[in-house]
Amino acid sequence: MNMRPRFPTQPTARRRQGGPSARRRMVVVVAVLSLASLGLVARAFDLQVVRKEFYQSQGDARFLREVPIAVSRGTIFDRNGEPLAVSTPVMSIWANPSEVLENEDRLPQLAKAIGMDAGELKQYLMQRSEREFVYLRRQMRPDVAQAVLDLGIPGVNGQREYRRYYPSGEVTSHILGFTNIDDHGQEGLELAFDDWLAGKPGAKRVIRDRMGHVVEDVEQVRAPQPGRNLTLSIDRRIQFLAYNELKNTLEQSQADSGSMVILDVTTGEVLAMVNLPTYNPNALRSSTPSQRRNRAMTDVVEPGSTIKPVVMAAALSSGKYTPNGPMVDTGNGHFYYMTHDIRDTHAYGMLSPTGVIQKSSNIGAAKIAMTLDTGLLYDTYRAFGFGNSTNSGFPGEASGYLKVGRDWRPLEKAIMAYGYGLNVTALQLANAYATIGDGGLMHEPSFVKGAAGETKQIIAPEIARKLVTMLESTTQPGGTAAPYAWIANYAVAGKTGTAHKAQAGGYAKNNYSAAFAGIVPASNPRLAAVVVIDDPKKGSYYGGLVSAPVFAKVMDGALRLLDVPPDNIGRWYVGGPLQGNNGLVGSKPPDAPVVEDAPVEGATP
Repeated sequence: MNMRPRFPTQPTARRRQGGPSARRRMVVVVAVLSLASLGLVARAFDLQVVRKEFYQSQGDARFLREVPIAVSRGTIFDRNGEPLAVSTPVMSIWANPSEVLENEDRLPQLAKAIGMDAGELKQYLMQRSEREFVYLRRQMRPDVAQAVLDLGIPGVNGQREYRRYYPSGEVTSHILGFTNIDDHGQEGLELAFDDWLAGKPGAKRVIRDRMGHVVEDVEQVRAPQPGRNLTLSIDRRIQFLAYNELKNTLEQSQADSGSMVILDVTTGEVLAMVNLPTYNPNALRSSTPSQRRNRAMTDVVEPGSTIKPVVMAAALSSGKYTPNGPMVDTGNGHFYYMTHDIRDTHAYGMLSPTGVIQKSSNIGAAKIAMTLDTGLLYDTYRAFGFGNSTNSGFPGEASGYLKVGRDWRPLEKAIMAYGYGLNVTALQLANAYATIGDGGLMHEPSFVKGAAGETKQIIAPEIARKLVTMLESTTQPGGTAAPYAWIANYAVAGKTGTAHKAQAGGYAKNNYSAAFAGIVPASNPRLAAVVVIDDPKKGSYYGGLVSAPVFAKVMDGALRLLDVPPDNIGRWYVGGPLQGNNGLVGSKPPDAPVVEDAPVEGATP
């Protein structure tokens, strides 16, 4: 009997239960993959929708940069459209220190290209290795900078900028001032009108590669706003005339410094302002603070006899005096007042008020001032702008000094009548004479063409006309400025001034300030100018001999450049010498010796 082996069923059952079936495994795998896919989708949603901005900013931080768009500073023109200050494109080289240091073997090549020592360059970069941006050299010529970039040194890049250039150089430097390396005004009109000229840089986003090179412009963040142009009242032609004549005079007289200011009488516009010594704003590093000082605006001087027309304005306004009387006894040239010796260079005896101006008599001016009310005299000084800024808007303008009238002692009142005990700037003095020339109407001086400031009538027009006539006597035979202030075919009204320079403890005996202030043409005033020469050492030190010739030569050229017709031009058609308001204005200067104006040593005790 065959018997088949019997297999127990229980082990079989256990074998079937020993692991999951294929189907189950498939379900598990699909479930896991589905969960993973869902997680990826959720993560992608989180990255691309929920927290998109954060991760986008992180990506942008690695590739996207916001860079400035340089703008050109506005051009400064003279009144005739000639450029005085322009901006030229330049290139600055900058670097990422860490990237450059990774290629240390190329440092000598880079250093040579930018004009540095390789060791210094390495130290410079190592000290700033944690930064991403450092300048290597600023404001290079574009072609030179491009040669540096063409070296292809990793981490070295270029940035476009602008640099200021002044075509007239040292001739207009004190008016214009200069800008710093970031193209912001530092002095002069560059500083005063910095907001107007500077403009506003733009900005754009760009994509840079790992070498720092711009791959793509993404968008403009802020539109650039170029600087606005500025047209000054300055006439470059007259400025050059004044500069050349002042320079020649300083060389001949070996003076320490000099200034000249020329104003348009009818508008108050500054046509020229020159100072020496000067500097070249295109080579600023070679200059000193003393050379950069605009002396006509910041330095004060005691005006000496150039103040006497202001005293005469008070005298005529008081009603006590006319140009011809009453006569003033100046004696033998010495007047002792309160133990003080007031002197003239000569014994003039009896002088009319006009004679006091013509001979520049200190005694006559002092005696006239002593008869006037102190309040009237003080108010007249103040009305002419002494002791106050002219409000020209020029940075650093000095106000000068004028003691309050109620504190004047009798001797101070007498001494101020011939220009001691008060301080003025060359611009203040020029503005005072321009006021006399414009019929007593004072203008606020302006450096911008057509930007007329406030006007104020400070003396009656008829008094101003009388003063002009009195001042003409100074340039006629017997006057302190004859014949050196004379201009062919034009009548000149002016006043000389010579003053001892103040020093610690009193006044220097052999150091002087020589000045001349004048108006032309006297018959119909157009220009007013002041020349101040500080401490001439060679030749004469009198204002009539040192400063008046500068005035005459510059005004002679300026009148012709401005097409100002000669006095009494109608007489040209009938022949004969031309006549001014008072005296000969012919083809040669009057033959008369110079009458010196006395630089009296004494001042307010």
